[in-house]
Amino acid sequence: FFSGQIPLDPETGVMPEGIEAQTRRALDNVKGLLESQGLTFKNVVKTTVFLDNIDDFTTMNGIYAEYFEEPYPARSAVEVAKLPKGALVEVEVIAVK
Repeated sequence: FFSGQIPLDPETGVMPEGIEAQTRRALDNVKGLLESQGLTFKNVVKTTVFLDNIDDFTTMNGIYAEYFEEPYPARSAVEVAKLPKGALVEVEVIAVK
């Protein structure tokens, strides 16, 4: 179980602007956590995507599809009132070894 990842660059603490860059950064953060445990996106069985604006779903989904392969993990995506540090997206995952 991995805590939700917002799009903060782990080296600089800076958050990129826009849903595209933020989605990539959040998923890159997830990738780093997975790799730290000897896992990949293929080990992910469930994701939850929190969006500041559900209208960003299509854009987020296109980028999300670049990181995952079939069979895709189960996913929930919800709009929330506010995310930490003003992020536009947060991604949490459950993975199995």
